[in-house]
Parts: sequence; C-alpha cells; structure tokens
Amino acid sequence: MSGVAEAGEAATPERSDLGLRTDGTPASLPHPCSAPPAGATERGHDQLCYPRPLMGYFKHASAVVDDGAEIGDGTKVWHFCHVSSGARIGARCVLGQNVYVASTAVLGNGVKVQNNVSIYDGVTVEDFAFLGPSAVFTNVHNPRSEIERKDEYRPTRVGRGVTIGANATIVCGHDIGDYAFIGAGAVVTADVPDYALVIGVPARQIGWMCRCGVRLEVEGPTAYCAACGRAYRASRGALCEA
Repeated sequence: MSGVAEAGEAATPERSDLGLRTDGTPASLPHPCSAPPAGATERGHDQLCYPRPLMGYFKHASAVVDDGAEIGDGTKVWHFCHVSSGARIGARCVLGQNVYVASTAVLGNGVKVQNNVSIYDGVTVEDFAFLGPSAVFTNVHNPRSEIERKDEYRPTRVGRGVTIGANATIVCGHDIGDYAFIGAGAVVTADVPDYALVIGVPARQIGWMCRCGVRLEVEGPTAYCAACGRAYRASRGALCEA
C-alpha cells in the first residue's frame, strides 16, 4: 500500500500488472480492508459476510512487501521476509522465514525458498527450483566496502527444477543448468550442466541426477531412472532426456 491514509480516509490499494493489488488481493473483488457493503454483518473477529478474495498471495503480518513488487497467486510469504519494489515472484511460491528478494530478482512459478536466503539483484530463479536453508548468492565478484560496484553486478541464472542444498554458495556470474543438483555446503565457481550433481569446495561434478531427484547410473550412451523410469542420453559430457 502506498502512503498512509489521512484520518477518516480509506487507502486505495494499487494494482499490479498481474491483475492483483500490490498486497496480493485481486482487484476484481472487494478488498478485505475496505468498508463492507450495505447490509453486510460481522462474522468472527474480522470476517465479513461477503465474498472473500479467491486469488492473491498470503503475507505474514511480520513480512514486508514494498510497493511495486509483483507476487503471483497462491504464493506464501512467511515471517520476517522482505520483498523489494520491482521484485517479480511467480505463482505458488513459498518464501520461508527471513528471506530477502531484491528489486531486480526474478522468481518463476512454484519456487521454494527455505529460511535465511537472500536473493540479490541480478539473480533469476526459474520455475520449480528449490533453494535450501541459508543458501547464498552473490552479485559482485570482487567487493570492497570503500568502492561502489553496483554497475558491475554479474547475473546468475538458476534453471528450472534445480536443487540447491543447505549452506551452498553460488558465486555470481554463473549458470546453473536445468535440474542440476548442488550438494549441501558446495561452493559453485563455474557453470553447472543440466542434470549435473556437484559437491565440494570448489564444487565438482560427481554424477548425474534425474528430474525426479534420484541419482542416475549412467553407463554408455543411455541411462534410465530406477525410480521414475525416465530415459536419458549422454553425449560429449552432457545429458538430456531421451
């Protein structure tokens, strides 16, 4: 909500490009903080007997969502989160406790962000990625407190379906391929191929992961997931679904 309403005035919720107000409620339905229509009666503490929003996102009372942030339907923003103006978050995401999303960060649909993760400017997280507790992103390669380097941000892409384990660090300027799996505590200092399993400091590839999250046994040019049955082709150091 922009500004503070003067005494006796009702604040008018702003709208986003998603067809939602910036607090997540659909513009086509009555705002839950607006005055009830004539004849409406109270039910419980703050429930009114007229249609409640069927869309929008949930924001815990302790979370801060700045004006201009865009958040899709069904997303949940939990305790002590801060979503900056300009941030774009898709539908059905979950932001755990103490998550920060910067103004140019982009999250796709179905992204799950565990507690204590900061998603800084220049980071793009694609659909259905999982960011484990206290995972770390950076956006400047050689930071100094005395020197401004905001024009030197290096973009980082986290591909669709990626898993980043707890306490892993993603050094800026790299691409994490679709469905890659970053082990807990790993430090990623180079691009990671699709479906690759990497661990360690610095992170090194030790195998391949299925789209369903089970490690693959790759022998020769083909592999089959023992859990879900998906087939894969290996060629020239890369893996793709058959």
